[in-house]
Amino acid sequence: MTTAQWGILAILGATVALFMWGRWRHDMVAVAALLACVLAGLLPAGSAFAGFGHPAVITVACVLVLSRGLQTSGAVDLLARHVLPAKAGIATSLVALIGLGALLSGFMNNVGAMALLMPVAVRLAERLQLAPGQVLMPLAFGTILGGMTTLIGTPPNLIVAGFRQQQGMGSFAMFDFTAVGLSVAVVGVLFIAFIGWRLVPVRKQAGMEGFDTGAYLTEVRVPKGSASVGKTLHTLELALDKAGAQVVGLVRNDIRVIAPSPYRHVVAGDILVIEAEADALPQLLTALELRLEESRRPEDPMPEDDAADTDQAAPERSPGIAEPAADTKPPEEETAPTSSDIVLMELAILPSSGLEGRSASDLLLRTRYGLNLLAVSRQGQRSRTRLRAMPLQAGDLLLMQGPLETIAEFASDNGCVPLAERELHIPSQRKAWQAGGIMLLSVGAAALGWLPAAIAFALGVLASMVLRTVSPRAVYEAVDWPVVVLLAALMPVAGAMETTGTADLIARFMLDHLAQGNAIVGLGLILVVTMFLSDLMNNAATAAVMCPIALGTASALGASADPFLMAVAIGASCAFLTPIGHQNNTLILGPGGFRFGDYWRLGVPLEVLVVAISMPVLLLAWPL
Repeated sequence: MTTAQWGILAILGATVALFMWGRWRHDMVAVAALLACVLAGLLPAGSAFAGFGHPAVITVACVLVLSRGLQTSGAVDLLARHVLPAKAGIATSLVALIGLGALLSGFMNNVGAMALLMPVAVRLAERLQLAPGQVLMPLAFGTILGGMTTLIGTPPNLIVAGFRQQQGMGSFAMFDFTAVGLSVAVVGVLFIAFIGWRLVPVRKQAGMEGFDTGAYLTEVRVPKGSASVGKTLHTLELALDKAGAQVVGLVRNDIRVIAPSPYRHVVAGDILVIEAEADALPQLLTALELRLEESRRPEDPMPEDDAADTDQAAPERSPGIAEPAADTKPPEEETAPTSSDIVLMELAILPSSGLEGRSASDLLLRTRYGLNLLAVSRQGQRSRTRLRAMPLQAGDLLLMQGPLETIAEFASDNGCVPLAERELHIPSQRKAWQAGGIMLLSVGAAALGWLPAAIAFALGVLASMVLRTVSPRAVYEAVDWPVVVLLAALMPVAGAMETTGTADLIARFMLDHLAQGNAIVGLGLILVVTMFLSDLMNNAATAAVMCPIALGTASALGASADPFLMAVAIGASCAFLTPIGHQNNTLILGPGGFRFGDYWRLGVPLEVLVVAISMPVLLLAWPL
């Protein structure tokens, strides 16, 4: 082995290890690998960032924008309204829901398709009297399967097509993936709908009923002469934090305030609504010189106020208002919305959300949005203490309290999916048809060979901006930049594997020691290894790492490269064993109440089925 081969192997090994470790974001690891290759002399500095102009990267970004148009215009709601049966049994309902998810995933970002259908899935689970996870996991796996059916269905397909083009064989066409992908998707969807959903562990949803937000919402009055008089709520909450309690509301002069500003000063006669464990209350009341007003369960009805002296507020359904950061607004200028304005709503954090790694304190939930974070569920475990300082993760389920419109705005701004029941609606039927037409024309232009895929979808993005199915400002928000950077950075690294001969070296090792020179065994080995890696790290990264090895294996065997590249595409998309293998798996972690080890029960038989179906179809559609 040469020095260059040792160097690229060391960088590749460290990259894969960091991907699996998960401490750093995938795009950070990819950029680090790219820069390491440049510094080691394995890549010329002038071509280090050539991946950012690669057609596959451009196509991924454009498809994400067009997917946003389908989401925001209501096109998917329109389709779901006409496709999903209102009254049907479990199997029929699951076939319709999962089939719709798979169909959407073939032509739009599958995370977007999953996010759009999640509220429908939760409502369907309630109607069918199933645990939410028994519908959410089948839907997640179905949307993953659907992505395999077209060129634009998932980033691994575009990466595979890009590597084929780099070999001088031309890119795969729009529906070259359909023969294998559709066969696997159809069989997989039917298996999940009739058998697979029974294998999903039954977990209680960590929703409004499942959250334990400290057991009691307790009202305490600030008496005259109390040590708490004159202090800010921030000062009081420092003491409350030690007992795992927090202030979630305040009543003053008949005005209920939801999410009071931490800079508001406490005055005698205030009623504070505190979330706390019953055992911690005596110590809190003594230390802060507060008087117990009333204690009630969060689900109990709230009595009406009579006067400021006897005002009682249970903030779960109480009227309330957001307030400015400083306590400067006269009480008479404050207006309280009706009780129907204040709701509890569950929000699931999407992968790549801006909330990842940030806490409620970082987000200024109260001062900026006027919202309370009441509880967080992670992998089925409910966190009850120090919520304001808890770093959030993708897949967390948040229980938010506040005005409905404010929560909806917060969810939209920060990459969350509201899981509360909602009616399917069409924000603009005209825009829904326009967004669908733009997507169809873009797909058609690429499929018929009129235009290269990157150009066809870039024109679609331009049309979306002109017709405002996606606003010009939202175009940049729609792009999942970590994925784009990941792809652009790893493509030159994969190229270095080829130019140094490292890919051929790995391929020959696999053939000599495992496949024994048998092309069919080699093909199966590429599929299984890719599938295994995809369960442990990002699917786009898996495809970028395995494509050079697949090409090297095909060359060593004297076989066509196409079936090996297709095996990489299938394997990279089939991540069903862990919540970290695919973003859709992460997304259902909190709403389904799942734990890390719950995925393999359905994932293992599904992956076995994928191998059993895809191998013979691969050999028929793409002969060796």
